Amino acid sequence: MAARATATVLAGDVGGTKIHLGLYRVAGGKPEIVRDRIFPTRDFKSLEDTLADFLGGRATIDAACFGVPGPVIGGIARPVNVPWTMEERALARVLGVSGARLINDLEATAYGMLYLKESEIVVLQAGEPAPGRAPIAVIAAGTGLGESALLPIEDGRWRSVATEGGHVDFAPRDRLQTELLEFLAREFDHVSYERVLSGPGLVNIYRFLRARGPEPEPRWLAERMAGGEDAAAAISEAALARRDARCVEALEMFVAIYGAEAANLALKYLALGGVYVGGGIAPRILPMLTAAEGGFVRAFLAKGRLSEMLAKIPVRVALNEAAALCGAAHCAMEML
Repeated sequence: MAARATATVLAGDVGGTKIHLGLYRVAGGKPEIVRDRIFPTRDFKSLEDTLADFLGGRATIDAACFGVPGPVIGGIARPVNVPWTMEERALARVLGVSGARLINDLEATAYGMLYLKESEIVVLQAGEPAPGRAPIAVIAAGTGLGESALLPIEDGRWRSVATEGGHVDFAPRDRLQTELLEFLAREFDHVSYERVLSGPGLVNIYRFLRARGPEPEPRWLAERMAGGEDAAAAISEAALARRDARCVEALEMFVAIYGAEAANLALKYLALGGVYVGGGIAPRILPMLTAAEGGFVRAFLAKGRLSEMLAKIPVRVALNEAAALCGAAHCAMEML
């Protein structure tokens, strides 16, 4: 359905750490940002409270779409990483619109990949052009691990597929990763990829390596992590600065697992159209992802008889952390 000539839509990217809301004016068949704002998730009791703060009763909305972590079933979302229940009907009533839509956050992120600028992309593997329109895989590590895909449909359009692929069983690839699995299995009843490929996942890998080796933790690192700072950020920054060998090993292990799971996703969707690595972590660890000796692409290609095919798939990092918001805005526009 074609969008109206002029309208106002509300978009949101709801995460376990932050909520990014944006108000868009739809003109000429595309959404243009009017204003946006980021809120700490922990500061609000519900999405409705966050919307009230953002809108302040000053905006008339024609449609709204929100990307949320976890499955959306029957218009209701109960995310694992956000302590709220969100319902489309309740949101529509609060906003005064005929319909509000909830979609999986990676579904929104995948749509956002279609609108990235060249300056918002870093190529990890050039690959080859696909023979015609082919599926595109999207994987994004942040507070959790999200996975999705874009499937080509009629009229040159794309359909994003929601998944909960981040919660499938973690599959170790070597002895050290097997020890990591065993370490985490003593703590969690189910060790998923999200337990190792996320901000908390990087911390889990670091904890495993710390428990495995006799070297004491540097005081400066312990103090920083104990001071309420983001432990994953402390580990990755120390690794990139080559300031602590254990942090370097943790991030290298994280990157290798990331590359392997990105290839798993590419194989499941036969994503000859490419793989996009989104989320908040990838832009912050680019030096490790792009390093000539880095393990991401090496692990991506380590699939035995399918390695030659995987070498033909373009792999790109998305630098625009507002991609999910952009994707949600386009979904809202399609509701008009």
